[in-house]
Amino acid sequence: MESTSSKDEQNNQEDSDSSEIDEIEPRLKYVRIRNDLEHILQNDAASCIAVHPKFLCLGSHWGMIHLLDHQGNNIKSKTLQAHTVAVNQISIDYNGDFIASCSDDGKVFIYGLYSTENNHNMSMGRLVKSIAIDPNYKSGSGRRFITGDDKLVLYEKTFLARMKPTVLCEAEGGVKSVAWSGRFVAWASDTGVRVYDLDARCSLGLIKWSRTAEASPEHYRCNLQWSDDKTLLIGWVDVVRICHIRKRTMQEMVNRDLPEFVVDPVSTFQVDFYISGVAPLRNQLVLLGCLKEPDEDGKNQRPTLHVVEPKYQDFSVICANSLTLRGYKEYSCNDYHLDCLKEENRFFIVSPKDIVVASLYDTDDRIEWLLSHGKFEQALEAVTINNGKDCKMHTVLDVGRTYLDHLLACEKYDDAGKLCLKVLGRNKKLWEEEVYKFARVHQLRSISSYLPRGDVILDSLIYEMVLYEYLKMDPDGFLQLVKEWSPDLYTVAAVVNGVLEHLLVHNQRQNVLLEALAILYIHDGKYDKALAMYLKLRHKDVFQLIQKYQLYNSVYDMIEGLMDLDTERAIQFFLEKDRVPSDVVVQKLQHNHRYLYLYLDALDKRDTKDSKGKYHGLLVRLYADYSRDKLLPLLRRSDNYPIQQALDICSQRRFYPEMVYLLGRIGNTSEALALMTRELNDMESAIAFCQEHDDEELWNDLVNYSLDKPVFTRFSGYYISPPKDRHLC
Repeated sequence: MESTSSKDEQNNQEDSDSSEIDEIEPRLKYVRIRNDLEHILQNDAASCIAVHPKFLCLGSHWGMIHLLDHQGNNIKSKTLQAHTVAVNQISIDYNGDFIASCSDDGKVFIYGLYSTENNHNMSMGRLVKSIAIDPNYKSGSGRRFITGDDKLVLYEKTFLARMKPTVLCEAEGGVKSVAWSGRFVAWASDTGVRVYDLDARCSLGLIKWSRTAEASPEHYRCNLQWSDDKTLLIGWVDVVRICHIRKRTMQEMVNRDLPEFVVDPVSTFQVDFYISGVAPLRNQLVLLGCLKEPDEDGKNQRPTLHVVEPKYQDFSVICANSLTLRGYKEYSCNDYHLDCLKEENRFFIVSPKDIVVASLYDTDDRIEWLLSHGKFEQALEAVTINNGKDCKMHTVLDVGRTYLDHLLACEKYDDAGKLCLKVLGRNKKLWEEEVYKFARVHQLRSISSYLPRGDVILDSLIYEMVLYEYLKMDPDGFLQLVKEWSPDLYTVAAVVNGVLEHLLVHNQRQNVLLEALAILYIHDGKYDKALAMYLKLRHKDVFQLIQKYQLYNSVYDMIEGLMDLDTERAIQFFLEKDRVPSDVVVQKLQHNHRYLYLYLDALDKRDTKDSKGKYHGLLVRLYADYSRDKLLPLLRRSDNYPIQQALDICSQRRFYPEMVYLLGRIGNTSEALALMTRELNDMESAIAFCQEHDDEELWNDLVNYSLDKPVFTRFSGYYISPPKDRHLC
C-alpha cells in the first residue's frame, strides 16, 4: 500500500493533484492499496466491499468476488465467479469463515472459506439488493442469513438441512440495505429505516427519512453501520442519525403491548454533502461523501472524508480531506463505499477503480506531519510523551536535531543553543557536531551557556573556539567566561596568546581584556604577571590574590602601587601579621611622604615591640607636614627622636608650643620662656612654666619680659614672688 500523495498517484490518476492538505493537524492518513488489486481494477470495477481483520472481499461489476489480504494481494485460489452481473453486497461472519453475496442476477451465494459443507448457491428469481449473514454463523446457530429484495427474508437451516425462509417484513420500494448485529437487524426501504428484533420477532419501529425536492431517499444508498451491539449509525442522503437501542422501563411497559426494546435517536444533523458511507471512530464519526455541486466543467468533484464530533442536533468538524481517487470525475455518491475495521480504526474507501485505506495518525505520523508543517516545538513535545515509547520511527534526538537545523536556518541562534541542552544530553560526539554548526555562522556565543562542563567534557578546542569568538565580538562576555569556566576545559596558554595578539591590534575594551588576562595568568600559575596586571588595572582583587597565593615577597616592588589602589586596605595588609617588613615599606615609600606618614602613623598606633619608637624621627617631620595635632603628643611621649632635629623642624615651621617643649627638654628654659611671652603672648603658660621649673633666674626673666607690658605686669603681680621671700615666709 502507498500514500495517496505518492508519485505513483501522479502517474496513474486522471488528475495529478494530490490530496488536499489542511493546515489543521489531520486525524487520518491515507494509503492506496496496490499489488494484485491494481490489476483487478484495470479490467474490472469494484461494486462493493466487505472487510474483516483477516482479509477483505471485493465484489466487482462482472460478478466476481476477490479475496485479498489488506495489502491487495490475492489469496490463493480464492477468486470466485459468484454472479453473472454486478455484486450488490457482501457480508462476512464474525470469525471470517463464511461470506455471503447477492446480485441483480437473483442469486444468493454462501461460501465457506475452509469447508464446503454449508455452501449455498440459491436462485431467488428476483433482484436481490442486500444480504447479511449471521455474525454467529456456525453449527447450532441455524446457519442464518437475511436477504433484501421486495421484502426482508430470514433464511435458517432446518432439521433436514433445508433452508427455511421466513418473511420478516414487506418493504415498500424494496430493501435498500441490511446490517446485522447480535439480535438486531437494521434495514432500509423507501419509507425509512427499521430495526428488527430477531429474538422477539418484531419490528422496533420506523425511523422516517425526510424528502426534499433536491434529493429523494430512493435515489441514494442508505448506509447502515453498527458501532456496537446497540448503537446504529445511519447516513442517508445528507442526514446523519445516531440511534441507541435500549430496554423500555417498567413504567413504559405497564398496560401496553410494546416491544421490550425501543430505538432512541440520540443525534441527528445535516451535512452539506451527499453521504456515501458512515463509520465509528471512538466518540466521533467518519463520513465519506460527495459535494452536491459539480465543478466548473460540470464534472463531479473529489469525494471527501470527514471526521466529525456529533452533538444532539449539530456537529463539529474535526478534520476534512478531499481524496483524489482514480476516475472521481465520472462517479457519483452511490459509486463510493466505506467499510471499516472498528478495532483497528482503519477505514476502506472504495471507488470503482480505486481503494484507499484511511487510518488514524499514530505518534510517528503525527510527528512527521508536524515536522513537515514547521511545527517543531509540538513535534518535540509529541516525541517525549510516554518517554517516547509510542514512537517507532522517531526519537527525541532526530526530531530535536531537525528542529535545531531549522532554528539555525531561521537565525534563531539563542533558541537553538537552549534546545541543544534538551536534545543532546550527554552525547559528546553530537555536542561537538552541533557546536561546529554554530561556529560556521559565528554564533558560538548562543550555545556557550549550555555547553557541558561537568561529567561530560568536550574537546578543549570547542571551548577555545567559543572563547576566541567572545574575545573578538564580546570582550565583556569573554571576561565573564574566563571567570566562570574551569581552566581545565581549555589550554590556558593558547588563550593567553590569543588575548595578547588581540591586544596588539585592538585597543577597544582593553581594561576588560587585561582583567581577563590577569585571571588567565592566575590559571597558568604566573601570579607575578597577574599581580602586575591587577595593579595596572587598579583592581582591588589584588589583595585577595596576594593572600590566596601567599605572594607577599612579590609585592615588595609594588608597595606604592598598592597604596595608590587602596591606601587603607594596603596599610592594613602590610601591618597584618608582619607580612611585609616595615623597613621594606618605609624604604619603598621614602619618596612618597604622604603614604609614608599614613603607614608610620598606623604602625605607631599598633605599638608593637619591634617597631616601638623606631620611626619616631621620621614621624616628627611627617606629623609636622601632615598632622601637626599629633606632633606634640609624640614629642611628649617618645624619647626616640633627635631632639635638635625635631627642634629645627619645629623652628622652621614656627611651631612655638612644640619648640617650647623641646627647649625645655634641652634646658634652654630662658628661650622657651621668651617664646611664650613674646611669640605666644601666653602669660598664664609662662607662669606655669616658671612654677614648673622653680628657678629664681627664670622668674626674674619673666618679670623683665613683663615690664614693658602693663597687662602682663598686673596679671603676674598676683603670682610672682621671689623665691627668697617664699623661703622667709
